[in-house]
Amino acid sequence: MDFIKETQRRRTFAIISHPDAGKTTITEKILFQGGVIREAGEVKGKSGTKAATSDWMTMEKERGVSITSSVMQFDFQGLRVNLLDTPGHKDFGEDTYRTLIAADSAAMLIDAAKGVENQTRKLYEVCKLRKMPIFTFANKMDREGKEALEIVDDVESTLGITCFPVTWPIGMGDLFAGLYHRIENKVYHFTKGQEAPEVIEVSSWQDPKIKELCREPFVYDKFLEEMELLEVALAPFDEQEFLEGKISPMSFGSAKFNWGVDIFLKLFAKYAPGPAPRKTRSEEIVEPTLKKFSGFVFKIQANMDRKHRDRVAFVRVCSGQFLRGMKVSHVRLGRDIRLSYANQFMAQDRATVEEAFPGDIVGVTDTGNFQIGDTITGGQKWMFPDMPRFSPEVFAKLNIKDPLKRKQMQKAVLQLGEEGTVQIFVDPFVGIQDPVIGVVGELQFDVLLYRLNDEYGLNVKLEKQPFSVARWVVSKNKEQPTAVGKTIKGGTLYKDISDNPVVLLNREWDLRWLEKENPELEFKSTAGLE
Repeated sequence: MDFIKETQRRRTFAIISHPDAGKTTITEKILFQGGVIREAGEVKGKSGTKAATSDWMTMEKERGVSITSSVMQFDFQGLRVNLLDTPGHKDFGEDTYRTLIAADSAAMLIDAAKGVENQTRKLYEVCKLRKMPIFTFANKMDREGKEALEIVDDVESTLGITCFPVTWPIGMGDLFAGLYHRIENKVYHFTKGQEAPEVIEVSSWQDPKIKELCREPFVYDKFLEEMELLEVALAPFDEQEFLEGKISPMSFGSAKFNWGVDIFLKLFAKYAPGPAPRKTRSEEIVEPTLKKFSGFVFKIQANMDRKHRDRVAFVRVCSGQFLRGMKVSHVRLGRDIRLSYANQFMAQDRATVEEAFPGDIVGVTDTGNFQIGDTITGGQKWMFPDMPRFSPEVFAKLNIKDPLKRKQMQKAVLQLGEEGTVQIFVDPFVGIQDPVIGVVGELQFDVLLYRLNDEYGLNVKLEKQPFSVARWVVSKNKEQPTAVGKTIKGGTLYKDISDNPVVLLNREWDLRWLEKENPELEFKSTAGLE
């Protein structure tokens, strides 16, 4: 198989949005357009059997909220697309952040009624830091909401990115008549109850055929007025500015009715970039076309198949060709390991993969060798940058009624800590027997208790702790950056799961006092970010 050709046809992107903007719905409709599912909510399993959608965890299905990132792969117009569906809820932002690091571009979903919301803004900032190309899809045009020009202005003024509308809505809500494609000079006329649009060739946006589609004269008049403004204000689309994250191709539609999703996907196929070069910690550039294999672990998921109590490490292939059974160098451990069992995914449905190329996501069966952020190579000693950990704001300890199950609980918590569900802090004088659990938001504790009960059969209760601040402690001495002792003036040093020193405090005020008492130390709100 031609390595360069296979690498060039890979496209890996993530979907970001605020909760309830319709991310899970549009993911399913993209999979439908990609031929993976026959109908929304049904993924084709082997032999045509029903399998899972992007929300595969039991709790996700019960609550209707994405809790963990899903990986889905499909072919579209000659491209091999890796779609990373991420949680929208702020409590799971860390999982989304790590997933964005594994992607080459992003699709930003905007609720047309609400505009740019808080979590969308935060996730956009992550994309902006990486200068990631972004597509924008204004969803829910089947409902009454903000005017299209208002949505464009909201995105541009709030996020500081220029929008280039490729399609433009003709009306909205009950009077939504369809989309005018500015590049193709076509109108996609939608009717409720029909997913496939009627495609009408027009001479321009001024073609009187468009008026015939509008049920009310003012809808057509408004469309003409808006289009006239667009034509005057917009410069031609600059593909280079898009690749630099400065301009976003924008389209409109309704994921619920599958309106405009096909247009978005064709737009993505035309402009989305292939696998990008990656920097190592030593600033070396790793090109995707490099024949030597390399990749990094951005996610670990336990119990995807609860019958086998499995643990899967998700690896983003950065360079070279992955082959099942290949021997790789585990750079952190400093030894070789063989990747005998590897899969590619459709949510939790998996298929054994024989080979993969840069841009692909491979799930490697893990027996405890991997941590989030690990680098594996074909023998090279360089490492990709650490994955960040963010400061938790809510803390607790766990109690279990049955003392005979305490060791089982410790093992389960460690496993969930390694996959990033929670953060674990250990008092060196007490040990792992009684760790402090930290999370960004309360919903993560709900997930922890649910999974301990559902996946491990453990009846566990939380005992809230008074802490509200966690800071990673590093020495300001550049020559001895890790010279942090076991004690600290005015506080107790804990260790995180990677053995890094962390201080847990009750209030922000305590942190300021601690900084004054320990001028030789630096207290960081993230681990793994310089």
